[in-house]
Amino acid sequence: MPGLLRGVARTAAIAGTATAVSNRVSRRQANRWAAQDYQEQQQSAPPPQEYAPPPPQPAGGESRVEQLKELAALKEQGVLNDQEFAAEKARILGG
Repeated sequence: MPGLLRGVARTAAIAGTATAVSNRVSRRQANRWAAQDYQEQQQSAPPPQEYAPPPPQPAGGESRVEQLKELAALKEQGVLNDQEFAAEKARILGG
């Protein structure tokens, strides 16, 4: 009976070691695949878009006056309606 018990213990130790090694290999391979997928996603992702800064607002009252005159002319020509005119006027005046 001691020989049988020793054989069972040996088999259990070998099976446990084999399972541990197999699990470690599986985890290592899964990590490699995850890293590879991450690199592929980074390479295939489009670069982030960069937006141009808005054009600088003209300083000084004279340019605002000119803009308001042009805006009034567009309204008189029928290009802008009352709502559009009011919105653009507020934008020019900063309000």
